[in-house]
Amino acid sequence: EEQDRLLRNRPDQPQSPKVLRIAIIGAPNAGKSTLSNQLLGRKVFPVSRKVHTTRCKARGVVTYEDTQLIILDTPGLTSPFKAQRHNLDEAMLTDPWESMKHADLVLVLVDVSDHWTRNSLSKEVLKCLSEFPEIPSVLVLNKVDLLKKKFILLELVNELTEGIVNGRKLEARSEFKHNSSSSAKSSLQVTQTSPPENRTHEPHCLQEADPVQEGCSSDNSGDMSASEPKLVTEEGQEPKRYGPRDLKNMKGWPRFQEIFMLAALRGEEVDTLKQYLLMQAKPGPWEFHSEVLTSQSPQEICDNIIREKILEYLPLEVPYGVTQVTEMWEEGASGELLIVQNLLVPRKSHMLMLIGRRGKVISRIAQEAGQDLMNVFLCDVRLKLKVDVKS
Repeated sequence: EEQDRLLRNRPDQPQSPKVLRIAIIGAPNAGKSTLSNQLLGRKVFPVSRKVHTTRCKARGVVTYEDTQLIILDTPGLTSPFKAQRHNLDEAMLTDPWESMKHADLVLVLVDVSDHWTRNSLSKEVLKCLSEFPEIPSVLVLNKVDLLKKKFILLELVNELTEGIVNGRKLEARSEFKHNSSSSAKSSLQVTQTSPPENRTHEPHCLQEADPVQEGCSSDNSGDMSASEPKLVTEEGQEPKRYGPRDLKNMKGWPRFQEIFMLAALRGEEVDTLKQYLLMQAKPGPWEFHSEVLTSQSPQEICDNIIREKILEYLPLEVPYGVTQVTEMWEEGASGELLIVQNLLVPRKSHMLMLIGRRGKVISRIAQEAGQDLMNVFLCDVRLKLKVDVKS
């Protein structure tokens, strides 16, 4: 009732409100929901190692002083063939595109730990970006903490940007050796000569887990050691408009305004990105009350968190066929939340897998989901899960 009241009523507008609508897009399992949760400061979006954990677009709201960030967490961009394979709703194909229509800024998330996909943006992502070229875009390289050899980031940046950032040509220069010993203590610095006037923050760098220095430098006078790789931008021509034929031969997007490198799961450099987003906000009315954290209903959050655990503990395609039915949602005598949910599966063999030997699997799912729900709702939660075969 409280959530419904906050969503129905008009937002509590400050004197000079600012707002920024951010669409986070990328391949499935790139870490979009993890990044959204880190920006929000609380887990409200489901996270799983399996693809397509996020099944529909949902909004997260960050309110800081007079600024409101509206985060559009979207399903991973996928093809119709893959959507059919995972038995996904049509919304999985259309929601990312719908979010782009309402965005003021788009974050393109790339999982740099996946050596199969990290060297190029997916065709679905490139198609989405080319459809909305007027929306400013930012490249976010995620899971950089899992890279032992940081020099790989230089190569990835060059490939994923087609050698152009903020309308300027990139020139990669590095004297550091491609071996594990030289990369173990190095840092990556992105510097810029003659920066354009519209840049709003200093260049930043990514440090190793055990860095030899703190912070980053925007000084281009040559004080950096020769062992540190760097990207230097030079004047370049305005990028042309890209059509479907051009996209077939492209691996990256040449219109990114900024590049961020972070580890969303550990929260590394997320605050740097958050500060940048706050600075990009434009004057405009808030869409949500300052106490709203997400546009989702409590029931939707509950369903998502339970499904997240099912995805974690069931093999292969089995979790995607589970239907959730909430049978009880009540407040107990001591203010605790009582939830009973029935999980319907298509086959008896799936039911046995979900229950597990001596009920260990379903008990673990209920325990972990219940704990997450307590952290979200900030109250005691008693969760009971039942499993049945679909009639």
